[in-house]
Amino acid sequence: MNDATGSLKLSQASSSALDPLSDVLEVLGARVTRRTRLEAEGDWALSFPAIERLKFVAMLRGGCWMQLPGRAPHRMDAGDICLIGAAPYAVSSDPALAPVDGAPLYEGAGRDLARIGGDETVSIGGTVTFAGASADFLLDMLPDFMAVPRRMSGASAISTILSLISDEIDRQAIGAGIVSARLADILLVETFRAYAGLVDPAGSGWVGALLDPRIGRALQALHADVAHPWTVADLAAVAGMSRAAFSAAFTRRVGQPPLSYLRSWRLAIARKALSRGGATVAEVAHAVGYHSHSAFSQAFLRAFGVSPKSDGRVRLSARA
Repeated sequence: MNDATGSLKLSQASSSALDPLSDVLEVLGARVTRRTRLEAEGDWALSFPAIERLKFVAMLRGGCWMQLPGRAPHRMDAGDICLIGAAPYAVSSDPALAPVDGAPLYEGAGRDLARIGGDETVSIGGTVTFAGASADFLLDMLPDFMAVPRRMSGASAISTILSLISDEIDRQAIGAGIVSARLADILLVETFRAYAGLVDPAGSGWVGALLDPRIGRALQALHADVAHPWTVADLAAVAGMSRAAFSAAFTRRVGQPPLSYLRSWRLAIARKALSRGGATVAEVAHAVGYHSHSAFSQAFLRAFGVSPKSDGRVRLSARA
């Protein structure tokens, strides 16, 4: 068996040390690939379109209003942070103002700072991209807007990281780019952690499901051994629930039935493995729990619209 498949199996075998959030972010290759800064004063309002990504906005000074379709305006002050999913949004000094398109302010290489009038309000933003083409696995399970206020107890680490990022910006020392990039990646994870502390585990949503003592156990087991021939009954037993109660609770909170979630996650892992190359389609299929090459190919085709072999060739070609 070649090294690529061995690496995939090793990753799965060692994944018991990873919680599902770490597992998903690692497999999808989530990284903060662009960091921006906004300085503003007076009356201002900017809008940004929806794109398939995750973004954070953190306030270093002053305050602003975040607005998303179907939501009441949300006030953010220094130390607050939010995550925005694949949804359009506006940021402003006053939610009553009509926003102008803010995207052109950041278009072009090196245009990561926008200044409007002064620096009474200062915020930083980060665009989270994914190494693979399966970002929708995560984005589809997250709310469009996740806000973490500085006053909550779990936000102390966020305050520390924001202070470090602010210092790096002010120092402009050598190596600032790599330090800021690493801090931004950590900030992303800490924001998820802090937001999880705000979520009612009994409510809906994947983050809430991770914290649920029963559904969370099942998710932990599933991610620890994705190739296992899981059944709903198996996962329900791990959760300590009846099959029917587990299936209903999982579907309500995660947004899809247990085996649909398992299938989507297996295919996301497989797609990443195929993009790296070195393993055959059959080897990758087996490594993620498919014992039939044809069943894997059909599932892959239904999910992504291309065959595993074609998808792997296209993605390897794009990397060359």
